[in-house]
Amino acid sequence: MTTASPALVADLVCANHILYVEGVVDGFGHVSVRHDGRDDRFLLACGVAPATVTAADIVEVDYDGAVHDAAGRRSYLERFIHSEIYKARPDVMAIVHSHSPAVIPFGVTRATLRPVCHMSGFLGFSTPVFEIRDAAGDDNDMLVKNAALGRALAASLGSNLFALMRGHGSVTVAHSLKLVVARAIWAEMNARLQTEAMRIAGGDSGVNYLTPGEATGSMAINETVVDRPWDFWKARARTVLASLSR
Repeated sequence: MTTASPALVADLVCANHILYVEGVVDGFGHVSVRHDGRDDRFLLACGVAPATVTAADIVEVDYDGAVHDAAGRRSYLERFIHSEIYKARPDVMAIVHSHSPAVIPFGVTRATLRPVCHMSGFLGFSTPVFEIRDAAGDDNDMLVKNAALGRALAASLGSNLFALMRGHGSVTVAHSLKLVVARAIWAEMNARLQTEAMRIAGGDSGVNYLTPGEATGSMAINETVVDRPWDFWKARARTVLASLSR
C-alpha cells in the first residue's frame, strides 16, 4: 500500500483507465506520477494491464528503480524509463510510456512527427527518436529494462516533452498527471491526422504545419483548460469499463 494521498492514487488509477479507453495503451504501457508525500519516489501500478488497475495495485518506486511494496509485487520491467527521466528532469511530474499504433511509424521512417493541429503544439519541430541499438547493440529485446538504458532514453528525450522510441512506441512527459495523459492522447491523434494529411498531400512537403509561434501559443493555452477534457475522458472511461464488466 502506498503512503501517497488517496486523491493522487485515484487520479493515477483514472489515468490508466483513460489511456486504455482512448486507445493509447492496451495490455501494455504505463503511466506514473511523482509521490506527493516524499521526494525520493514515484507511483506506478504493479505489473497489470492498465484497464484493470485499481488503487490496491499502485506501488511506490524509488529513483533507482527499486519497488517498495509490502505485498512483494513487482512493477513493470520498464520502470527504468520513469526512474531515469525523473532523475534527469526535475520539472517532470508525470510520465506516460505507450505503444500507441499511429505513433510508431514515425519512429521507423524518415517522416518527422510535427504538430498539425492546435492540440499538439507540445510536439515541437525536432521530435527526437531514441535508438536503442546505440545503447544496447543490435542484439537486444527493445525493452528499457535497466538504469543504463533508462539514462540513454532520458538523454535522447533531453528537454523535449515527447520522444519516439524506434520500433517500440514513445514517452511523454508533463508537469502534471492530467496534462501528461492529455499529451499522450493528443500525440496519438496528431499522428493519425498527420499521416492522413501526408497521404492527401502526396508527401510531407504539402502539409501546412504549425509555426513555432502557433505551437508555443496553443500549448500554453491548452495547459490552462486540461480539466475539461480530463473530466470528459474520465466519464467516458467509467462508462466504457462498466459496460465491459457486465
